[in-house]
Amino acid sequence: MANALVNVPARARRGEIIEIKTLIRQFVCTYNGTEVFRAELHPAIAANPFFVFSTVATESGTLTFQWTGDNGFSAAETTTISVD
Repeated sequence: MANALVNVPARARRGEIIEIKTLIRQFVCTYNGTEVFRAELHPAIAANPFFVFSTVATESGTLTFQWTGDNGFSAAETTTISVD
């Protein structure tokens, strides 16, 4: 079973920018509930993976971005797009 890898500094000064690292296993983007992009990530794929992908703007709606990682880690963000 895989272990979550999260690196967080033990101490920081007030106002200091800190870096937090974790191992992401999967990234998925949906457009109005339809999957438009998926990436399966594996250890050592890249130190800082960066995705660029395209989709066709067919209608106004919501884009949802979801990251999942080890041991049940999950995070999601949404944004809206207005199509004229």
